[in-house]
Amino acid sequence: MATSASVRWISTTQHEPWRELAAPSLGEVRGMPSVFLQTDDPQQRIEGFGASFNELGWTSLAHLDERDRDAVLRQLFEPGTGLNLTRCRMPVGANDFSTDWYSYDETPGDLALEDFSIEHDHATLVPFIRAAQRHQPELTLWASPWSPPTWMKVNGHYAAAKASPLSPGVDNGIRDDQLGAEGTDMMRLDDDVLAAYAAYFGRFVDAYADLGIPVTMVMPQNEFNSAQIFPSCTWTPEGLAAFVRHLGPAMAARGVDVFLGTLERADDGLVEQVLVDTDAARWITGIGAQWAGKRAVPYLHRHHPDLAIYQTEQECGDGRNDWRLARHAWFLMKHFLLHGATAYMYWNMSLLRGGVSRWGWAQNSLVVVDPDTRTFEFTHEHYMLQHVSHFVAPGARRIPTLSYTGHENQLAFRNPDGSLVIVVQNDLAEEMAMSFFIDGQALEVTLPADSLNTLVVAA
Repeated sequence: MATSASVRWISTTQHEPWRELAAPSLGEVRGMPSVFLQTDDPQQRIEGFGASFNELGWTSLAHLDERDRDAVLRQLFEPGTGLNLTRCRMPVGANDFSTDWYSYDETPGDLALEDFSIEHDHATLVPFIRAAQRHQPELTLWASPWSPPTWMKVNGHYAAAKASPLSPGVDNGIRDDQLGAEGTDMMRLDDDVLAAYAAYFGRFVDAYADLGIPVTMVMPQNEFNSAQIFPSCTWTPEGLAAFVRHLGPAMAARGVDVFLGTLERADDGLVEQVLVDTDAARWITGIGAQWAGKRAVPYLHRHHPDLAIYQTEQECGDGRNDWRLARHAWFLMKHFLLHGATAYMYWNMSLLRGGVSRWGWAQNSLVVVDPDTRTFEFTHEHYMLQHVSHFVAPGARRIPTLSYTGHENQLAFRNPDGSLVIVVQNDLAEEMAMSFFIDGQALEVTLPADSLNTLVVAA
């Protein structure tokens, strides 16, 4: 098969990541293609790909020497090098992968926020983000809290649950009378408290803007139905709507978007119940979904095409970073992007080997750091994400595909420069021949067994 400079082919298997293969030329159609690219029907515009800036990401990278740490960040952020991350997430205060609980104002009753300060972040999140900006100056961020300051909550505690099987032996100090529950508002809904919390968001955005770090979108709560051992806060849709009525104007004054999320339940009705409040809905420009929320996304995209959809946190695994979870990562990317997502977020960028959080949950990451040898490695999920994010530029449009042979394991995109990107998985234990029909020509390949592949067709 003749090679051609007009087509590039990258393939990853469990034992051979990111291997460049001899690319075929586009040729005449010799039979029924496996997949038709519907290039005349472009779909959603892709904003970008990202991950979350978490404190344990930076403290893990601190075990590396400066040269290796810079190499990791270059791979994650530098345009044209590795993942090309451009649109990332950060917490408002502590999250489950912080070093411990904190908020920006823990002074009880401080409605005027006289003691507000992001000083805590200068040890971890600020240097982490600034290090990324050195490689990607166009980096933008969005943010959500895991818990409001404790004095704004009805239980007066940062968490909502005791230890679970995911975190055995972890004691967060919560009392039985402080436990939260799904379907309740753990946030105090007094207007003066909600107004103060909206101002808290504003002070956060302003403080980061003063540091040259743009936060351009916020969501009111991470996983608003989940009562967790770590920082968390449950809300009802009515409670969220009441808060968004305060949050929306505060963010609009700063040119910051408000998305509704993050939705972690397969229940689109939770979103609809907020949107029926027209005074809240007028401020909402998008929806964020993660975990089981993925099953609500097809409906939400179909019935609210005017709202952007973000996949806000890739399911985060068990700390083993194995091939099994990497294959699942591809399924998740495919599902969200096929159903209208405009941005896709991985979760932890970097963790120590084992990936255990302050609250005892082991999770996966793009980079694993060994603190004993002071070395690092990129994980299977890193390469899975790179197969899409390295080649699909911000501003690309997803291209629908059609298969009369039943093959539905691919994504396709048209970049702003006109190039086409096809990402396709062969999930069989043997090679698989495939052909793609592209504007009257055929692209024929034989995919390695159990592989993810990216084919780039130049404009």
